[in-house]
Amino acid sequence: MPLKTLLLNPPSFENFDGGASSRWPATREIESYWYPVWLAYPAGMLEGSRMLDAPPHHISATETIEICKSYEFLVLFTSTPGWTGDQRLAEAIKRANPQIKIAFVGPPVTTSPDKALNECAVIDFVCRREFDFSVVEFANGKPLDQILGISYRKNGVIAHNPDRPQVDNLDQMPWVTDVYKRDIDVTRYNVPFLLYPYVSLYSTRGCPAQCTFCLWPQTLSGHAWRKRSTDDVAAEMAHAKELFPEVKEFFFDDDTFNIQKARTVELCAKLKPLKLTWSCTSRVTTDRETLKAMREAGCRLLIVGFESGDPQILKNIKKGATVERARDFARDCHELGLTIHGDFILGLPGETKESIRNTTNFAKALDVETIQVSIAHAYPGTEFYDFAAENGFIINNGAMVDEGGHQLAHIEYPGLPKDYVLEMVHRFYDEYYFRPKAAWRIVSKAIVNRDVKRLYVEAKSFLKLRAARNKVVADGKVRAAKTPGPAVNAGA
Repeated sequence: MPLKTLLLNPPSFENFDGGASSRWPATREIESYWYPVWLAYPAGMLEGSRMLDAPPHHISATETIEICKSYEFLVLFTSTPGWTGDQRLAEAIKRANPQIKIAFVGPPVTTSPDKALNECAVIDFVCRREFDFSVVEFANGKPLDQILGISYRKNGVIAHNPDRPQVDNLDQMPWVTDVYKRDIDVTRYNVPFLLYPYVSLYSTRGCPAQCTFCLWPQTLSGHAWRKRSTDDVAAEMAHAKELFPEVKEFFFDDDTFNIQKARTVELCAKLKPLKLTWSCTSRVTTDRETLKAMREAGCRLLIVGFESGDPQILKNIKKGATVERARDFARDCHELGLTIHGDFILGLPGETKESIRNTTNFAKALDVETIQVSIAHAYPGTEFYDFAAENGFIINNGAMVDEGGHQLAHIEYPGLPKDYVLEMVHRFYDEYYFRPKAAWRIVSKAIVNRDVKRLYVEAKSFLKLRAARNKVVADGKVRAAKTPGPAVNAGA
């Protein structure tokens, strides 16, 4: 038998969506959680293991420590915003169970393994990049010095074993939906723009796009695009439909689900007979024929990273897309009956007050169903981080979240104060959602889907955070007013 293993997405800030599920770890405007898909793979390969997703199940740190007393091996998925709290939790777990072995996985320990091991003495080893087989091999008794892709202490010195090749044969991996059925309650997961309850999984790994800010391809999953066979995906979907008859929607949470037309069309042909409702990520480069095949196979919604409505910023971040192409894509989706959730980011390289206005107007012109507006975060390990660090644009000691896990502006450019960017985030939301057309669309769909109660709860949460953000901005303006500016030369 392998070591009795607990695979943990740890408790953190209240309602914090991070670690093993989120590409943009933070406490959201509305409480929502993604699935811990990465942890589910090794959980499915280790007999006697358990995957514990603490945040959506509201399992406290105290309860987590108690649970860990009965395990021999802990695999903890950490995030940059959650690192300090995760370290303290690991230390408390080690005090309660001195014999337990602890491995940390996730982007922060991939990019800075030495820092992680030096700062947290209770970590036995960290896994760099994909960690599926590294933790499975350790649980099955393989010595540390023989496990690829890990860093650990050896005779008081940190040792870095050679990198582990990425998993190429994804069909050999277990079905995560079996682990979900065994270990988690799917009714605990909510994303405002997805039907409730929903289940998410991957059909591919990696992303060939070169977006400078994107965390996972540059740290965890890599740029090499690897795909499951369409037969394997369709078989798991048929199985999942039987496992979760209560689920209203399945979500393919791939970095880029439909980047290859032939594969997407082939998969859609195999999903169509299942009569599922499903959604996925998408790039604006997806053509109309592919979108049509997706819609006919049951696709309902696409999450689309528009990021910016300013052409120069799209070039700066190597998005590989244009404003014009985004408009055509949105038009095709509207005409085909596909719903869009649009993601936008303020504070990317080259951002100005004018470009923020361009993006806000662009979003309103697209008129997609729902949006998310984020503050640009430069995560260690990304090209964006290197750019911001080299040019001295990182402020607040790099702090990305406040004491509640909400996003903080930690990038500031000359002529673009961070408080202005934060103010523009909530103004963006206001301008978008307080249009009569947008407001009525959301309310009417809630009525049709019998989700009025859910809409009320989400609207209440959104308005509460909106008020808090307004206060932060107002306090910043007061501080700025009290801070004397540089003396002006009278002869100037």
